Amino acid sequence: MRETPEKEDIGCTGKVHGWCGFGNIEEGIVRPQNIVSRTSTDPQIKESACGGCEPALDQREHHQPNKEAADDRERQRPRSHQRKHQQFISQSLPDLVPDPYYIQASTYVQRAQLYSLRCAAEENCLSRSAYRPGISDLSYRVLLRFPQRVKNQGTADFLPVKPRHAWEWHSCHQHYHSMDAFSNYDLLDATTQRKVAEGHKASFCLEDTMCDPGFRRRYACTAHTQGLGPGCYDTYNANIDCQWIDITDVSPGNYILKVTVNPNFQVPESDFTNNVVRCELTYSGSYVSTRNCRVTSF
Repeated sequence: MRETPEKEDIGCTGKVHGWCGFGNIEEGIVRPQNIVSRTSTDPQIKESACGGCEPALDQREHHQPNKEAADDRERQRPRSHQRKHQQFISQSLPDLVPDPYYIQASTYVQRAQLYSLRCAAEENCLSRSAYRPGISDLSYRVLLRFPQRVKNQGTADFLPVKPRHAWEWHSCHQHYHSMDAFSNYDLLDATTQRKVAEGHKASFCLEDTMCDPGFRRRYACTAHTQGLGPGCYDTYNANIDCQWIDITDVSPGNYILKVTVNPNFQVPESDFTNNVVRCELTYSGSYVSTRNCRVTSF
């Protein structure tokens, strides 16, 4: 025995009239009936067909379901749900943005002897020529130094992918590296865009250096926690180790300084189109001039 539907079928006439080919539902018993043929001589039901949800014949003209409209609504429903889901996700992710003006304001060239760069050499912050046999500790390296300030303008913490027990301890600098690379620094030829020098910045210590009003610092190196909270900045001064590109082997000319944060997309963000700063740079052989620094998507 089939159970009688308790609710009315609002998709037809607002009242259950019966199932085509079966008895009256309100009787509680389904009894097969003769299905009306399309060749019936009754003018009221001629050319009618069983649709599974039949309105009364006298109301059919005014309540004919619009199948195409219904299909459109069904197709739109999952897309709407998907958009809401995407919006929810995007509202709970970090969003790192490097500061182009901070880089442009304090870029300079430094000549340093190799013996003073031993810790940086251990972390592969120098160009390949610095590791060749026969290189003396008294030899000079030419470093393109610049500061960096990165803001998390998202709505969630930016946290290292590696768990704390997997962080790498560097005894020379006395700090942990929580990411393989927090930033990449590249020097490109201004004409060909070919990379002529590179440096990389492992996360020296990812922390809330300062925050906007209304936000609180929650990550600090001294507390052995690493991360970057919403509304906060992680700042690296130009005078710390590895905050440079080794340009010892670079000839004078025009170049592009490219700084990329979260370069390997290891940490999900709501927007990856604002992770790069590009600056126009002219190197004379002894000093540099930097201009037109801007955030780009590549």
